[in-house]
Amino acid sequence: MIKLLEQYFGLNEWNSTIRVEAVAGVTTFMTMAYILIVNPNILSNAIFLSEPGDLNGELVIATALAAVVGTLCMGLFANFPFALAPGMGLNAFFAFTVVLKLGIPWRLALGAVLVEGVIFILLTASKIRTLIINAIPMSLKHSIAAGIGLFVAYIGLSSGKIIVANPVTKTALGSLNTPEPLIAVAGTVITAMLFTRGIPGALLLGILSTALIGWISGVTPWPSQLIGLPQWPEHLMGQAVVGLGELEMSQLGTFILVTFIFLFVDLFDTVGTLAGVGIQAGYLNEKGELPRSKAALMADAVGTTAGAIFGTSTVTTYIESATGVAVGGRTGLTAVIVALLFVVSLIFKPFFAAIPTFATVPALFMVGVLMMSSVRAISWSDPTEAIPAFATILLMPLTFSIAEGLAVGVMLYPVLKWVAGKSEETNAILWGLAALFALRFGLMIAGII
Repeated sequence: MIKLLEQYFGLNEWNSTIRVEAVAGVTTFMTMAYILIVNPNILSNAIFLSEPGDLNGELVIATALAAVVGTLCMGLFANFPFALAPGMGLNAFFAFTVVLKLGIPWRLALGAVLVEGVIFILLTASKIRTLIINAIPMSLKHSIAAGIGLFVAYIGLSSGKIIVANPVTKTALGSLNTPEPLIAVAGTVITAMLFTRGIPGALLLGILSTALIGWISGVTPWPSQLIGLPQWPEHLMGQAVVGLGELEMSQLGTFILVTFIFLFVDLFDTVGTLAGVGIQAGYLNEKGELPRSKAALMADAVGTTAGAIFGTSTVTTYIESATGVAVGGRTGLTAVIVALLFVVSLIFKPFFAAIPTFATVPALFMVGVLMMSSVRAISWSDPTEAIPAFATILLMPLTFSIAEGLAVGVMLYPVLKWVAGKSEETNAILWGLAALFALRFGLMIAGII
């Protein structure tokens, strides 16, 4: 069995072991397990209270099942250690903008996600998404990796209340006389020391030790129980198809627009994550191409399609996958472990639910440290490379979006190359992407989207 796993996933080729991949899988899962709680809470806002059943409980199962399908596809067929789940940001757009603001029934909104997933499958089969990844210049790919690192660290600091919103300065240092940020800081220091000493699984140990401090101090409650029976999402399963069947002509224009936005954001979130984490893992070849990118993108597309059928919003590749890569995960076995843990989480949901959000701060902070190393490969002396790269790195955390940072970098790069008389360093696909992003921003300025 061990030899079969080593051969199938090519562990020897990547100088990895089953133990390393298992630790990486557990680490990735622990940093993204919050989605089992957060996604249902967000999507519950989009479902009317008159609907029957415990829809929040059903959404937990739908979230886990969508993550299992997408992540298994990524691990088994693409052989990458990337995990997938319903995307943050996209779920908020689904609930608060599409359903509550635009008035699209939640079943029809799920139908839009289903259509988006099918379109993604077709785009991936035609290699269009692969061409997009390969068309992005290496300097932007390195800046994407660094930007994701800052983004991940910013998410960690804000979730631990170390950084908080401020009406005057936008963000500020949180109150350090409250327990959550103090424990998060203590956990980060512990994790940094473990990592500095080269302790295997330092990031995972950091998460668990931080959670343990929270439990012992009484800041967050101990797990009330270990096992809880899952609830099948009977009121969500297949409702996307029902929603499409109820589409009215008066809703068609809004439906197409919503589907396009889901498609657009998911596409570039995934492209950005694959490029950024792919650099960190050492997957990109000398041409800056990601091998097996078609299989990776297909996993994302299948995950989105399956997620819509299960009853949840768009599935995307998670930047938290960088935590598993940081501790040595290099093959699809890491992703398979993550998928299995999502299955296990259906039974041990009370335990995972008891791990506080601030416990993930140390791992996310350390991932930011590791991913920032990509800036060394950027030619800072060349303004045509430096300006787009800096804009990408800066805007990812500040806009809270991988796609927005990537968009600005992609628009700036070919324009500055043209101004500098270096058009030969661009390509038609890159210009097309820049035009597409410019069109989107134009529609935003006009208030259309």
